[in-house]
Amino acid sequence: MDTRRWVLHVDLDQFLAAVEVLRRPELAGRPVVVGGSGDPTQRGVVATASYEAREFGVRSGMPLRTAAKRCPDAVFLAADHPAYEEASARVMDTLREFPAVVEVMGWDEAFLEVHTDDPESVAREIQDAVRERTGLNCSVGVGDNKLRAKLATGFGKPAGVFRLTEDNWWTVMGELRTDALWGIGSKTARKLADLGIDTVRGLAAADPRLLADRLGPTMGPWFRRLARGADSSPVVGTPYVPRSRSRETTFQENLTDWAAVRTQVVLLAARVAQDVRLEGRPAARVGIKVRFAPFVTLTRSVRLPAPTSDPAAIEAGALAALDRFSVEERTDRRGGERPVRLLGVRAEFAEEAET
Repeated sequence: MDTRRWVLHVDLDQFLAAVEVLRRPELAGRPVVVGGSGDPTQRGVVATASYEAREFGVRSGMPLRTAAKRCPDAVFLAADHPAYEEASARVMDTLREFPAVVEVMGWDEAFLEVHTDDPESVAREIQDAVRERTGLNCSVGVGDNKLRAKLATGFGKPAGVFRLTEDNWWTVMGELRTDALWGIGSKTARKLADLGIDTVRGLAAADPRLLADRLGPTMGPWFRRLARGADSSPVVGTPYVPRSRSRETTFQENLTDWAAVRTQVVLLAARVAQDVRLEGRPAARVGIKVRFAPFVTLTRSVRLPAPTSDPAAIEAGALAALDRFSVEERTDRRGGERPVRLLGVRAEFAEEAET
């Protein structure tokens, strides 16, 4: 095989839980759940579950109370963001020591562009280096583009290496459900199923005009390209820069007064504005997330008149976004206010909101 370009996707295994186990070795081998305040009797959701907890059906995004019912013997821990940021930085510094372009995607994952005739050997060298420097395990997907490398990682977990390229794309992916693709969620998969498209192979063979008509002129054809494993996006070796800053609160008692909702939005907006100021980049758009009881989540957002870090402008944008919720959306079947269990405020930075 000639020396050629490969894309490696490095994904840290059960990252938050793994960091906690490193700090508390007595938790090794036990089911660990990280999220919320660490108290499963209080409202909150799972950020990460260890593999031992996942065997009981615990998943990210699941309410902590549900996780406790599925795995009552789990150890529940509050998230410690500074510890995770420090661990992530050590991993990314390790990756940058390799002769590769490194594109950091977040705390626990990165793409590397390498030129080699043996990408699996490079992948194993990366795994060994990360484990030696940080004590953490990672899985590595090998691909001929970013999409295939990202998908390959899932087949390599935990702590393995898997190659997915044009050569084995259909063998590996062809008969999988469409939501196995990176970029297709459950809602889009249901829309595709309504069109009689259930598998990756079926989506790849679908009429592009039908997809454009039913799913939009941009997204429809894009989903078809995903199904063929096509991706020409480059690996960009620039430092990871957050696209937004957000804060959210889960209330232990539902809010049933919209005036109280507005008050909480103001408080969250102030915290977000402080984050924006510390980031040193102006916000161009502000969004609101409202989760009504029992678990219906709606979002709204507004573009600010001009990019800004001014707390008053961010607060005004948050309240304007909140005002975009209609009376019907806020009202239950009996005509009363729908109880609110979670609120979130997000500020998108200017360069992201403009793309």
